[in-house]
Amino acid sequence: MDPVTARRVGTVVRVSGPLVEIEGVEGLSMLELIAVGPRRISAEAVAIAGNRATLQAYEYTGGLKAGDVAVPTRDELAGLMGPGLLGHVFDGLMRPLSSAPMWLTPERSGSAEDPAVLARDWTFQPAAVPGTTVSAGQVLGTVPNSGAVEHRVLVPAGVSGELSWLAPESRVHVLDTVAVIGGREVELAERCPVRRPRPFQSRHSGTVPLHTGQRVLDLIFPVARGAAAAVPGGFGTGKTLLLQQIAKWSDADVIVYVGCGERGNEMADVLDGLSQLEDGRTGGKLIERTVIIANTSNMPMMAREASIFTGITVAEYYRDMGYDVVVIADSTSRWAEALREFANRNGDLPAEEGYPANLASELASFYERAGRVTTLGGMTASVTVIGAVSPPGGDMTEPVTTDSQRFVRSLWTLDRDLAYSRHYPAVSWTGSFARDAEALGSWHAANGDPGWAERRARAAALLAESDRLAELAEIIGTSSLPGHERMVLLGGRLLRDGVLMQNALSVNDGFCSADKGAALLDLVLDVVDSCQRLVEGGVAATTIEQADLGRVLRAREETGPSDAAAVQALSGEVLKALEALQ
Repeated sequence: MDPVTARRVGTVVRVSGPLVEIEGVEGLSMLELIAVGPRRISAEAVAIAGNRATLQAYEYTGGLKAGDVAVPTRDELAGLMGPGLLGHVFDGLMRPLSSAPMWLTPERSGSAEDPAVLARDWTFQPAAVPGTTVSAGQVLGTVPNSGAVEHRVLVPAGVSGELSWLAPESRVHVLDTVAVIGGREVELAERCPVRRPRPFQSRHSGTVPLHTGQRVLDLIFPVARGAAAAVPGGFGTGKTLLLQQIAKWSDADVIVYVGCGERGNEMADVLDGLSQLEDGRTGGKLIERTVIIANTSNMPMMAREASIFTGITVAEYYRDMGYDVVVIADSTSRWAEALREFANRNGDLPAEEGYPANLASELASFYERAGRVTTLGGMTASVTVIGAVSPPGGDMTEPVTTDSQRFVRSLWTLDRDLAYSRHYPAVSWTGSFARDAEALGSWHAANGDPGWAERRARAAALLAESDRLAELAEIIGTSSLPGHERMVLLGGRLLRDGVLMQNALSVNDGFCSADKGAALLDLVLDVVDSCQRLVEGGVAATTIEQADLGRVLRAREETGPSDAAAVQALSGEVLKALEALQ
């Protein structure tokens, strides 16, 4: 230990679960990492008063006692970003779990480095010319066979100047120097602080849709690339399944799945599903372009708080390479519970339902890192954030749910009644919204689908009117309603069961292309229009209701996931059969 470090060594004076208080450290800064105790437990400074500081420990503090040493590291929490992230699982501190034992032990190093990772070497292929001037974000080279997407080695932010040396095509380790720029050495891997957003040139104001493959989202409540969405829902409403489907089928280049405080078996299901599923883009397995950050409910509590920011930092790392990335956080409620527990141990004055007063700003610091941007290297890329919310008892008025709505562009509220009636996805059409729907309608109109906005508006109106009439029918009976209103009820059922419902386990229906989704919705709307014309022409509503419309409901499963032509052909047959009722 050098003399300067020795002068900064402090001692532990209090331990309360993940909260550790130390004193005697000179010149300590906020968010600085401290190695605490004989096992060098990782802890972060979150409050400083003179020579006394409060730390939040990211590892198990059992056995830690007053009088143990606390050694500042002069670094903040950072993850080692480089080739080899895709297809692997890491904990909340960005430590690989593939080489970890079945149960994490307190003796695991607080370093983000793992011997198994550092021992591996990679092939570096240069892509720049020595002697030229380079700037931040430019591509220096690539690393093949590091995942399903090309790994690009970039000039780090804040670095520019003459490229005086560039490694030739060779085998290198992640901490080896691959370039020298303006006298500064650039390593293959980069250490990225997780709490500081990575810089970019500018944000894009235009909107481009993110296709999720889930019809209720893509047709009614779309999300734009670079936007944020929240998925609140009580226990058993299908949040995890919906997020897994988005991870499997969304048209993003890279998926970052953050399991924050969820059950271990759910994370095992995610890993197994992604490992089994074939990726239509690359022909390999979907896991090969996925990074999983796992901090399950039996892992250290405060590592949940770090895992959210670790995941978004990994996403920004791939965004800067020019890729569109989706971050899925399951769930932000467990993350907020970790904040609440630590605040209570620290004696902070509780706000609503015991959560800390800064809950809203903490949520904002996560969701606001989403965006579609021009990177430092001049490429257009995005980070889209989708966060699950697990309100206790299904209470949609609790703080995490209400605060999340302030910072997201799309809200996909899961309805318990829909879920219990086996309607998947159980997205409520009355409690959800999409703030970018109008802008995305303009995008669709400019890209070959001018009827997208009208189709969506008609579907939303049909659902609202059908719900209103269903309540009335429960009182006076369906047969007492006029014929045109009974056709609205029929159309609402066809829309719910034939379009919005989706079978996640079906080969044909687990994923739905944009063209097939539009064709299915057009099929239902055309059938409703035909039924209304029949009623106006004097055909009895009962006759129409007894007609065979089962093919409309079965179309989603009897046609291929991208077979819009088959749906359109079926539409002609169904409409012709209805005309025969006149």
